[in-house]
Amino acid sequence: MSKYTNSLFYQERPEIQMAPLIDIVFLTLIFFMTLSVYAQLESEIDINVPKSTTSKEAVRSPGEIIINITKEGEFIINQKRVDQRDLEAMLKKVSSLFPDQPVIIRADENTVHKHIIHLLDACASADIWDISFSTTTAE
Repeated sequence: MSKYTNSLFYQERPEIQMAPLIDIVFLTLIFFMTLSVYAQLESEIDINVPKSTTSKEAVRSPGEIIINITKEGEFIINQKRVDQRDLEAMLKKVSSLFPDQPVIIRADENTVHKHIIHLLDACASADIWDISFSTTTAE
């Protein structure tokens, strides 16, 4: 028997618990899968946004509202079609809860201008001023 077996130099190896590591990996996987589904939902709507040579990719902030406007002038938010009255009520409610609420307008390039003006009027009546328009880069 060595003189070091009972001394302070002898230490046990640390044990790695696998169950908490697996839990963390699965929770991270679920988080990213859920996030990718929400990002994909808005792009599945059949809307061709206008092209711009000076457009810049914006940093998306959490909680921003994406309002889609089809060629026919229908408003779509979170895969639900809403009419103008419901849109105004929803924007007012959101604005009262979150005062600096950002809004992104994703209108089709062939949308009649009056539908965009209706949406801008609804944002103004709800006191929402952080408004952006979605475009793609011209190639």
